[in-house]
Amino acid sequence: MAGLNVSIAFFFLVVGVCQALRRLSKRLLPPGAYGCLARELAGSLQLCMSCLELRMLVEIGPWGGGFGPDVVLTLLFLLFVVHGASFDGASANPTVSLQEFLLLESNLPATAAALLAQGVGMGMGWAVTKLYWSWELTQFHLIQNLIASECSSSIRTSTHHATFVEGTCSFLFHLVHLKLRQSHQMYRVPALAMTVTFLSHTAGPFTGAFFNPALAIATTFHCSGSSFWDYMQVYWLGPLAGMLAALLLYQGNLPRLFQKNLLYSQKTKYKIPKARVAAHVEGDEPRGRRKGGKSNSEPRA
Repeated sequence: MAGLNVSIAFFFLVVGVCQALRRLSKRLLPPGAYGCLARELAGSLQLCMSCLELRMLVEIGPWGGGFGPDVVLTLLFLLFVVHGASFDGASANPTVSLQEFLLLESNLPATAAALLAQGVGMGMGWAVTKLYWSWELTQFHLIQNLIASECSSSIRTSTHHATFVEGTCSFLFHLVHLKLRQSHQMYRVPALAMTVTFLSHTAGPFTGAFFNPALAIATTFHCSGSSFWDYMQVYWLGPLAGMLAALLLYQGNLPRLFQKNLLYSQKTKYKIPKARVAAHVEGDEPRGRRKGGKSNSEPRA
């Protein structure tokens, strides 16, 4: 359990450092630069370092530490609750940033800056975590250093099946995210954390269940066993297709590309009562026809 305690202390340290980075950047940078650069970089750094350490526990913990998957799943849920509460609106996920762009919630320069910050944050997270592992503070880290150069791909099924799995995970995640994005943080954060935990437990044996292209690049792209194009198909095309499918199902269209609703008919928000319509039509009739139905133009006797 000593190794697990060191990993938990590492999680607290990562969250604390990234939170300090967010607060410092918020004071020094203008809101635009903070929102699309510093906030995304800090969130991606925090997510990458936490997920790399957690993945190490998943691979080594059951036989090196004697704890089961229930411990790892509990840690995963708690970590994503902390991430959701501390990210300050950052997504740390390219598909979420592209979704905001398609929903007209972000312009092209801000989206490009967010994607760049996410890539830099993930790269920094990978480098810092590798340095932390090299200190070999626990037996877990010693074993991790021994097997790091011979890591294997997270794709443990056919490429087409893996693409479908990652696309389905992305579809479900984005559907929940779209449904809850206007909800209070008290309800949104645990619901998203539960969704991520469930998807990771279900799809993890097949692909690792990343449904985050930037995180997949930092975690598994350098491992042998799959080609670069296999990785791109599974961890980029799959999540992007899942995001687009979820957006079309929820929204009915892609506002950035076209306004016409393809799935749902548009109905008038306000309805006029039939009695009022009938009265309006009757009031438009010529005055001569209101009395006895005779017109004033008839010849007099």
